[in-house]
Amino acid sequence: MYLVHTHLELPSGEELPQNIRALVRSAIVSRDLVEHVAVHATPPSRLTLGFYLLTVSLDAAEERAVRVCHRLLCDVPQLATARLTGAGVPLMPLAFAPQTVD
Repeated sequence: MYLVHTHLELPSGEELPQNIRALVRSAIVSRDLVEHVAVHATPPSRLTLGFYLLTVSLDAAEERAVRVCHRLLCDVPQLATARLTGAGVPLMPLAFAPQTVD
């Protein structure tokens, strides 16, 4: 399973609706092959969607997340003016940093 973050931004002056989490989650369908979606609204106009995907590779996961995100921009009217500004697997450098042993 891969976690892919996609980043959306609304035009200047527009704000995310209060119920954006419910809107996004209800728009995910089985053909998206999304196991879970985490919705991180950073008001007023930015949104990060964390897609948990079961795919054969990292590239396939990133590609699927972008496709799902583009569909959401079309299917969720409150996101119609948003643009996708980035997508990728988040890196966790501290989790994998060498630890000293006493």
